[in-house]
Amino acid sequence: MSHTAFQPVRVAVVGLGRFGRLHSLTLAGLTEAEIVGVVARREESVQALQREIPGVPGWTNLDRAVAECEAEAWIVACTTSGHVQVTRKLLQAGKCVLLEKPISENLTEARSLSSLVKPDSSNLMMGHIVLFNSEFRGLRDEARRRGPISYVDSVRHRPAKIVRDFVGENPLHATMVHDLYLVQNLVERAEPSEFGCRYHRTPEGAIDLAAAQLKWADGPVATFTASYLTPSGMPPRGFDRTEVFGNGWAARIEPNPRSFELWEDRAEWPMALEIRTDETGPTGMMAEEQRCFCRVVRGLENVPVGATYTDAIQVQHWLDRLDQAARSEIVVH
Repeated sequence: MSHTAFQPVRVAVVGLGRFGRLHSLTLAGLTEAEIVGVVARREESVQALQREIPGVPGWTNLDRAVAECEAEAWIVACTTSGHVQVTRKLLQAGKCVLLEKPISENLTEARSLSSLVKPDSSNLMMGHIVLFNSEFRGLRDEARRRGPISYVDSVRHRPAKIVRDFVGENPLHATMVHDLYLVQNLVERAEPSEFGCRYHRTPEGAIDLAAAQLKWADGPVATFTASYLTPSGMPPRGFDRTEVFGNGWAARIEPNPRSFELWEDRAEWPMALEIRTDETGPTGMMAEEQRCFCRVVRGLENVPVGATYTDAIQVQHWLDRLDQAARSEIVVH
């Protein structure tokens, strides 16, 4: 189907925090989509977004929004505790949903949506922008072209102040989860045979480091490190690196921060993430994720590996197994 024949998808956004705002601004610049509504808990949040996107309708009540908004598809970017409740309501109303990860903080609650999700997950796509990162997509294509993977090593370090600013946030669930999705994609959803994990804690007992290992029977080994350890002088979102080794080949990506540095009285990293929403139009991994979602809604593309409901349940299961291993300090078979 040509672009001239593509009818823009009417999309609304639930949740106007940092990511909800970025989703809204990105939608507003896509030719494939039309933003037709936003929903937030506070009227002030709705009004702030309307100053950036004049004319977009807004609600503070989801039931009213579902009844009155003309959206055929919805992006759910509210707090994790509200994901299942909001998504259930939208799926029951017959809408297509792009749900920011994770489905839930609880695997049982996440599974409660299963009866509402189509077998191909075409009405529920998970929001994992890292799957649409240009470096990762290049790495994935090279890995598929060059042959079996022997080893993957992923590190994802974030600022030490997160331990203080977001009390109780575990880097296993908050940051390592991204790399688990990347590896799930690389191994084509194969289930690991071994799970190992260790935590490091601050003197006060907070988890500031998770170090994990997955092993596939007759397949690769993957190691993961996620932390809240980087000092204030490093990039404001820490740094990410993934290395992959195969038979006679190896590859490395370092997608965060982007290779754009600026110096004045101190170093700055103006593009920590591959997301831009300026007046020339959105670019980067969020824009590509939304374009993919629009094609899914229109039936032009299947939900990609790593973004289906079943994929999300699998990764949440991995997280539970890794957390179990870390707390028991044994390898779980």
